[in-house]
Amino acid sequence: MKIALTMLIMLMMINVVFLLTTVLSKKMKSSREKNTPFECGFSNLSSARKPFSTHFFLVATLFLIFDIEISIIMPIYNTKMSNQMEWLISSTTTILILIIGLIHEWNQGMLEWSK
Repeated sequence: MKIALTMLIMLMMINVVFLLTTVLSKKMKSSREKNTPFECGFSNLSSARKPFSTHFFLVATLFLIFDIEISIIMPIYNTKMSNQMEWLISSTTTILILIIGLIHEWNQGMLEWSK
């Protein structure tokens, strides 16, 4: 019961503070200038909300995947596995998976900029 009473008091305090800030704030009507992004004091020449190229995002994601996979291969080599054959098999398998993924993306047309 004590927890419920404490929660109720806290909820009432939050609501009172919220109402006070709403009433006492110096809200001014928003204007076009206040709603636009600030660019060194000048009016912006074009819209700040330009369409985002999802194709660029996908190519960047592919780059990150390949980059991370290469960084996975390097520590394996640096730790000097007890058997060089183990390192060769693991790195060859990783590179083979990467090449298969690259061929798949190429066949899907993900690497072509113009369609």
